Amino acid sequence: MLAVREVAVSGYRSLRRIGFSVDDLSVFVGGNGTGKTNLYRALELLQAAALGTLTRDLAAEGGMDSVLWAGRRRQGEPARLCLSVSMRDDETGQVFAYTVEIGLVPQAGAEIYGAAFRQEPQVKAERLTVRNGGRTAVILDRDGRSGFVRDADGRKQSLGIDLLATETALGSALIATGQPEIARVRLAMTAWRFHHGFRTDADSPLRRPCLAVTTPTLASDGSDLAAVFATLAHIRQDTTDLDEAIDGAFPGARLIVPEPVREASFGVTFPDFAKRIFDASELSDGTLRFLALAGALLGYRLPPFIALNEPETSLHPDLMEPLARLIARAAERTQVWLVTHSDRLADAIAASGGPRPRTVLKRDGETWIEGLRLSGTFAEADDD
Repeated sequence: MLAVREVAVSGYRSLRRIGFSVDDLSVFVGGNGTGKTNLYRALELLQAAALGTLTRDLAAEGGMDSVLWAGRRRQGEPARLCLSVSMRDDETGQVFAYTVEIGLVPQAGAEIYGAAFRQEPQVKAERLTVRNGGRTAVILDRDGRSGFVRDADGRKQSLGIDLLATETALGSALIATGQPEIARVRLAMTAWRFHHGFRTDADSPLRRPCLAVTTPTLASDGSDLAAVFATLAHIRQDTTDLDEAIDGAFPGARLIVPEPVREASFGVTFPDFAKRIFDASELSDGTLRFLALAGALLGYRLPPFIALNEPETSLHPDLMEPLARLIARAAERTQVWLVTHSDRLADAIAASGGPRPRTVLKRDGETWIEGLRLSGTFAEADDD
């Protein structure tokens, strides 16, 4: 597994220039408007680079006029958005570092980088390196439309395809084919999961049965939650952790997962109505959202990286401790990244054996993290 160890972002919304180390469990807490969601969103954009949807996702955010850092720049500094991630294989010690830069169409026209619409985001540069011991090798380097990849024997080869300015090299399956290190990084990043709230309205996919297909990992929108529960109950035949989490959140409640035929479904019994099974369509928004978080964090197989954005939304304050235990337990199996408004949730995670939360703040319009040094490390309190 490749674990995320460093992240750096510059030129994105309130993130003028920031980089920091990442732990197995990272907790960021702060008020409205501090830029917590921008940190979370920057990780989503890194995954989009691996999926090949980066420029489309930026266009959907409102285009470069909306996403670029709006504060002052140094004279002559280009309007660029830069995203970087460093991932480490803890078994071999290899460190993979990926960087992508996105900018604007040149005012003189798009002929330099190929066809593009006037306001489209353009990929200006990409680089992927691998460090093994004291040696670092560039295995993908792209500048505009040209660049190279390095094969298993260390020889440079052309990218092999005519990339458009709106396409990432990392997101190209053709480039990854035959390049096992590039394919490995791409596979790791596309497996990340992001959960930014779950729909709980009457038409939410959480409230409907889903196809009975063995499902080890919850989809980002939770649409296969019933199949995740059925996989635990009838494939692994072990719901101990799940039952404990539900009882801790709703004392006396039990999850009921019928053996699926063509569709998977679930319901819940509560002690006040022990013989009545409330199916998913009848559950309260808070109960359903907690169950979805349990499915995300206790699945048969967890993704290599889970990012949660304000998971406390619509949950009763008394659910912060049970949710903290869920998060801490998941961090024993995978990496978890959390941004939250809730000091109670952040403190409960720390009390469950997790790290001390990092406070996100604004200074002169720029998002920063309390205690973060310019080197990317954190200055810990004297009593740590």
